[in-house]
Amino acid sequence: MRNTAMNRVQRGKLAMAAVAIGAGLLSVTGCGYINAQQTSHQYAASDGVKADLGSLELRNIAIVSTGADKPGRVIGAVFNQSSSDATLVINGANGAQTSVPVKAKSQTYLNEESDAAILSSAGGNPGSLVTVSLSAGSESSKLQVPVLDGSLVEYQKYLPAGATPTATPGSTASEGATHKGESGHATEPATTPSESGH
Repeated sequence: MRNTAMNRVQRGKLAMAAVAIGAGLLSVTGCGYINAQQTSHQYAASDGVKADLGSLELRNIAIVSTGADKPGRVIGAVFNQSSSDATLVINGANGAQTSVPVKAKSQTYLNEESDAAILSSAGGNPGSLVTVSLSAGSESSKLQVPVLDGSLVEYQKYLPAGATPTATPGSTASEGATHKGESGHATEPATTPSESGH
């Protein structure tokens, strides 16, 4: 009889311990259960944006200009994953158009000195997002692209010929200060695709 009573007490203690452990585990893992992990979200970790258009992968795409009606240079990188040469056509505001040839299984860095991709009109003032139309063969898409100016030193060299960088209030055009990226957190000045690769 005593043996049976002992077993009931032990079973009760074990059940209470299991409940306590379960509650502890829930409190520890609760945040991960409710909130999605940030590492599972894809985002562009620079000032530019990314897009895929068929076999073309566009990375860190942005327009550098001093004004909405001023010429704008498209910067970033285009990767061609197919075994055929391709041409990316970018249509901006007011009939502005530029094209980017990309060899098969290769990449074109728009940040290089030669063959700059220039739109005759940026379509938006620095700090804004402009919609551009992208096409390559039978593929087409629209993309919202940020317009940047030369107030950050790393973008000054990409301003189209004749454009002068504008300084933001309280800073100079030559400052390489930290700035806020897409996530809203202060970051170091972004590297260009030619520096960071794919």
